[in-house]
Amino acid sequence: MKYLASLVVAFLVTASVFAQGSYQLGSKVADFSLKDGQGNAVSLSNFADSKTVVVVFTDNKCPYAKLYENRLVTMSSTYAARGVQFIFINPGVGAGEGSDTMQDLAAKNYSFPYLADEGQRISQKFGATKTPEVFVLHNMGGEFVLKYKGAIDDSPQVESGVRSNYLKTVIDDVLANKNISTTDKRATGCMIKRY
Repeated sequence: MKYLASLVVAFLVTASVFAQGSYQLGSKVADFSLKDGQGNAVSLSNFADSKTVVVVFTDNKCPYAKLYENRLVTMSSTYAARGVQFIFINPGVGAGEGSDTMQDLAAKNYSFPYLADEGQRISQKFGATKTPEVFVLHNMGGEFVLKYKGAIDDSPQVESGVRSNYLKTVIDDVLANKNISTTDKRATGCMIKRY
């Protein structure tokens, strides 16, 4: 019993230390710059004209990320005309054998940026722990403010089983300048391996 209690305490201390350095809901998100699959630098400030930016931490190898890929691509095209910009960020590029490469990112050919977080500086700053995990940033007078973090919906495996579409609801609320009813839902996905 003492061993289990010690393990729980160690886990909680580690988790709180990790969380202290990351953005919290309501935080202003600092500008960042990452490279896409072609080696071009893309910054958050490039989207200063967007009403909302949805940052999705994802990768090509995670089964959950694969299940959500089409849903996210469809959502991106649906909301593009309403001033919503999606950005995919891969926190596993260059993380060792079997990890994604810049060529893997370039091969996706999305209509929005797919960036490499080499060194995992940005995923750690956001406090991302899984792929896929989403962060909704609202443009408030030229500064991006974190309004939501977590899950995309409540049915990662079967799209037809979705009853609560958290991300869609948050985007709609942000665009309508309403209070966000859902602010933090735990993401289901693959753990981001830190290196």
